[in-house]
Amino acid sequence: MARSTPEIPNASMADIAFLLLTFFLVTTTIANDKGLSIQLPAPLDPNQPKVEFQQKNLFTIQVNSSDALLVEGEPMEDVSGLKEQIKKFILNNGSDPLSSDNPEKAIVTYKTDRGTSHKRFVQILDIIQNAYYDIWADQAGVTNAAYREAASDTSDPTNKEIYDKGRKGIPMAISIAEPTKVGG
Repeated sequence: MARSTPEIPNASMADIAFLLLTFFLVTTTIANDKGLSIQLPAPLDPNQPKVEFQQKNLFTIQVNSSDALLVEGEPMEDVSGLKEQIKKFILNNGSDPLSSDNPEKAIVTYKTDRGTSHKRFVQILDIIQNAYYDIWADQAGVTNAAYREAASDTSDPTNKEIYDKGRKGIPMAISIAEPTKVGG
């Protein structure tokens, strides 16, 4: 009589695999990245007339794939003075004929390359937004931190008043252009 080869019982193998699968599905958390909270523009209406603007009302900031900065066509190594340049441009009110006519017409344009680091992109965007918050806070007669605190809760009438007083006549006009494909 031939000897039979011993078999490993595998009847419960599928049950164990199913239990492990269930365990990992239940215990695994999937990261939900928030990203940047930037409000995207509405889709263009083909019937809307083309908006005309003067070049002097544009403050251009460009960052290349090496994270080098070009502000108004001039290279800039240190970004510490950028916020003041932006504020001066926005609040020009026509006093410098080569700069913006008034805060409502002033537009800060920001363009990067595909190879620009995320850190540099966010750093420059923060500087641009901070310039606007400084302007609004000065106009409202409070500090930047106090203005941001008021802007975070406009349901309170006092905060709403501070918020409205700061933003009156000065829209945050930031144009973030689509990155060029140079550099990666």
